Amino acid sequence: MLLYVDANFASPYALVVFASLIEKGLDFEIESLDLAARANHDPSFARTSITRRVPTLIHDGFVLSESSAICEYVDETFEGTRLYPTDPRDRARARQVQAWMRSDLMPIRDERPTFVVFNGAKRPALSEAARGAAEQLFSAALALLDGRTDNLFGAWSIADVDLAMMLQRLIVLGDPVPQRLIDYATHQWRRPSVEQWLLKKRPPLIGY
Repeated sequence: MLLYVDANFASPYALVVFASLIEKGLDFEIESLDLAARANHDPSFARTSITRRVPTLIHDGFVLSESSAICEYVDETFEGTRLYPTDPRDRARARQVQAWMRSDLMPIRDERPTFVVFNGAKRPALSEAARGAAEQLFSAALALLDGRTDNLFGAWSIADVDLAMMLQRLIVLGDPVPQRLIDYATHQWRRPSVEQWLLKKRPPLIGY
């Protein structure tokens, strides 16, 4: 099994796939691609991954990209820690959270790129648009947690990593975040599968 990730180990989507494979106790190799040098458009990788994106997983000749699709494939194919809730409604909600983290909250994603979390990049204060997106994030996250500070659905799910990742974009730079959400994101960051990603050696930043 082979997992392609970005050379900076800063992709939030590579993180959730990496954590999924660790949670399942699977043996896999990692190959990193320098996205800044457009290594993902190299003909050899383009022949491998039809979308030319990372993460891309290769398992027994089957090649799959898009992180949420990979997470679902891994959960349905392998024994081990469940990545998604067993209850159909909770499972649908977990997928909703994942889709939302990938399709919305652009002001946060633009002004707080993952380099601030994994590589220590600095950024100026949030714009009005980003503050509005943060309030939207906080309101939804608190409603989803419903008083909990550990996991969204009682038992851990991979959607917890996605949500915590978005919160960490703000937490690491000291942006105002409700304490309950700080506690929740900190709890997720201490999960061994996530900690293994955090400990990856990363090249120095240039231009950030």
